Amino acid sequence: MASSSIEMKHVARGDQPLVGILWMVVTGLCFVLVTALVKTLGQRVPAAESAFLRYLMGLVFLVPVWRQLAAVRLSRRQWSMFGLRGLVHALGVLLWFYAMSRLPLAEVTAMNYLTPVGVTLLAVLVLGERLAMRRILAICAALAGAFLILRPGFRDLDPGHFAMLGTALLYSGSYLSAKILSDEVSAVVVVALLSVTVTVCLAPFAYAQWVPLSLADLGVLFGVACFATAGHYAMTLAFAAAPMTVTQPVTFLQLVWSVLLGATLFDEAPDPWVITGGCVILSAVSFITWREARLKRRPITPPFPATKV
Repeated sequence: MASSSIEMKHVARGDQPLVGILWMVVTGLCFVLVTALVKTLGQRVPAAESAFLRYLMGLVFLVPVWRQLAAVRLSRRQWSMFGLRGLVHALGVLLWFYAMSRLPLAEVTAMNYLTPVGVTLLAVLVLGERLAMRRILAICAALAGAFLILRPGFRDLDPGHFAMLGTALLYSGSYLSAKILSDEVSAVVVVALLSVTVTVCLAPFAYAQWVPLSLADLGVLFGVACFATAGHYAMTLAFAAAPMTVTQPVTFLQLVWSVLLGATLFDEAPDPWVITGGCVILSAVSFITWREARLKRRPITPPFPATKV
């Protein structure tokens, strides 16, 4: 009985690495499918309209927690922070949808890895975090990985590349705001109000570019909302089962699947520079995560999937 009790305590603390890895695999599959579905829309549906409908349809998943949301009482400062976070995240979503319509799947996935690096840098400026030399070197490595992907001067850059850089910066600001707000209100409120505020902020952009949609396009966007929600839920289960240092490296599989899907469904030839750059960035992010765990402080660097739409 004593042995069984000890085992249960380990499970409660999140000592199930295999379970955590499996849930993170599911998370990666969900988010890659989100990316692939958005890409099928191409440029026939404006990015603002696609993004707005994705979030509008996603509001249906807030129904089970509506009583909890109705009971929330926030200060004026908290409302301001939620509103600002919604606007920043909405702009990031707009740029991401735009980039997705122009860039190969693998490039979008690889450049998404930059977001945790942006959070680390903003934490220094906003929260007064200290950067040790090891973290500085890891950030430099991540930026070198971005250079490998973009290769400025060696190829023509698409507006989608600049959109992805903007996405990484905006998502960094959004995530850092979430870290601050999560100390004051529940995680359910933080996630739910992000969905609501992003939907509201995207509405005028969508209205300005609105085009009629087919039932097939609406079905694709509903699929995006479903897989995005499922991905975030699976990610939560992964973090509950195992430490982030265990689950973070598994996000490498998203790059593998993006390359395979891009080649299979969209006739996108694998680019070794993009793959190498993505691996370098992810390695740097994983190192920063590992260092935060070793120092046993409250983590600032987010897991890569946490920043997904």
